[in-house]
Amino acid sequence: MSPKAGVGQDSMNTIDEHILKDQSEIQSAKDHGDNAKVRHLTEELNSLKEYREHHPEDKHDPNALELFCDANPDEPECLVYDD
Repeated sequence: MSPKAGVGQDSMNTIDEHILKDQSEIQSAKDHGDNAKVRHLTEELNSLKEYREHHPEDKHDPNALELFCDANPDEPECLVYDD
């Protein structure tokens, strides 16, 4: 296990597992009246679904930078330069 494993979020094997986890956590947050968590998870869930739609062949669980760059490919941190 790498030193960064588990930092920030539980490691998911696939994007579909992450989507199911977020859906479950959204319901739990709603049940507890945690509206901030509901908003955060709903945004994340929408990003995951959009990523899955853009990359149907890619089943890995994307990290936050991959989700950001998928939605914002022209941002400086997302540009790829050829040497």
